[in-house]
Amino acid sequence: MSSDLHVEDTKNWDQFKVIDFKPKPAGDYDVDIKIAFCGVCGSDVHTITGGWGEPHLPLIPGHEVAGVVASVGPKVTAFKVGDRAGVGAMICSCMKCKFCKEDNEQYCPDTVYTYNSIYPDSKTLSQGGYATAIRAHERFVFPIPGNMKLEDAAPMFCGGLTVFSPLVRNGAGPGKRVGIVGLGGLGHFAVQFAKALGCDEVVLFTHSDHKKGDAMKLGATKFVPTGEKDFERPLLGSLDLIVCTADVASGIPLKELLNTLTINGRFVMVGLPDEELPPLIAKEAFSNGCFFGASKIGSKKEVLEMMELASEKGIKPWTELLPMKECGKAVKGVKEGRVKYRYVLKQDIIDG
Repeated sequence: MSSDLHVEDTKNWDQFKVIDFKPKPAGDYDVDIKIAFCGVCGSDVHTITGGWGEPHLPLIPGHEVAGVVASVGPKVTAFKVGDRAGVGAMICSCMKCKFCKEDNEQYCPDTVYTYNSIYPDSKTLSQGGYATAIRAHERFVFPIPGNMKLEDAAPMFCGGLTVFSPLVRNGAGPGKRVGIVGLGGLGHFAVQFAKALGCDEVVLFTHSDHKKGDAMKLGATKFVPTGEKDFERPLLGSLDLIVCTADVASGIPLKELLNTLTINGRFVMVGLPDEELPPLIAKEAFSNGCFFGASKIGSKKEVLEMMELASEKGIKPWTELLPMKECGKAVKGVKEGRVKYRYVLKQDIIDG
C-alpha cells in the first residue's frame, strides 16, 4: 500500500487529493522503490488534461522517479534493498517480442506505461510517481550513479532519455552538426547531450529570444530566434540532424527548419503537442531529400549509456524543487510554460 496524489477529472486537472493505493500483485521480477523525488513531465499535463485522450480515472501521474529500493522479488538479480534506483515512462512489457529482444522494448505492442495503463494479466491500472512508492519489473528499473543526486537523476529517466535516444540513434557525435528546436524540459537536456557527444555544432532554434544566455551556458554554439524573417537562410543545407522538442505545434516553422538540413538529413520529432503539426506538402522535402520521423522514449541499454555519460560529464537538469503536495502548482506551471526547466517534486506525503 502506498499514499498517492491523484486527479479525479480532467476539468480539475490541477487539483490533487491524497489517497491510499494498492499496486498490482508483486511478481518474481518486481522491484519496489520508496520514492524520494519525481520529476514533472509535459506528458503528465497532456494526460491529466485529456489532451492525449480521455485517461483512466482516478489517475496518479508521474514517470520520472528516483528513490531507494525497498524490496525485490525472488528472481530479481540486478537490485537489492537499499540500492539507489529510478523508473521512467514504462514499468513492464511482454519481454518476448522482437522489439523486447533487440533493445527496442519501448516499442513493444504490450507496453505497460508507468501510469494510465492496464496490466494485461491482473487488469490493474498502473499508477505513477506522485506517490510514496512504486512497483516495476526490474528491466524498467535503472541504477543511479553514486555521484549523482537523486533529484537530478529523476528527470533523466524520461526527459533526458527522450532526447538522448534519437541523438545516438541518428549518429550525433564528432563531425556532426545538430539542431535542437525548443529550450524547455526536453530541449535543455538535448543541448547538453549533443555537446557531450562531441557534435561540431549545436544550434538552438527557439521563438523565445530571452533564452539565448541559457542556451549558450548549456552548450549551444549558435542561437537562432525563429521569429525572425528568413532565420533559416544562413543555415540552408547545413545540419545533419534536427531534434524537435517543441510542445506547441503552431509554433513550429516546419518548412523552414527542414530547409536547414543537408542532403538526406533527418528531422526527429520528440515533442508531442495536443494539436496537429503544421501542414507540409511532399515537394518541400524534395530539395534535400530529407527524412521526417519520430522517436519514443528509449531502451534500458540507452538509459545505462546516458547515465554513464551524464555522470562522467556532469550533465544535470536545471530544476525547481517543490514539495510533492504542491504538484498542482507544478503541473500548472508546466502548462503555462513557467518552469525553468524541470520541476522536481520532493516526497512529503505520509504513508497510509
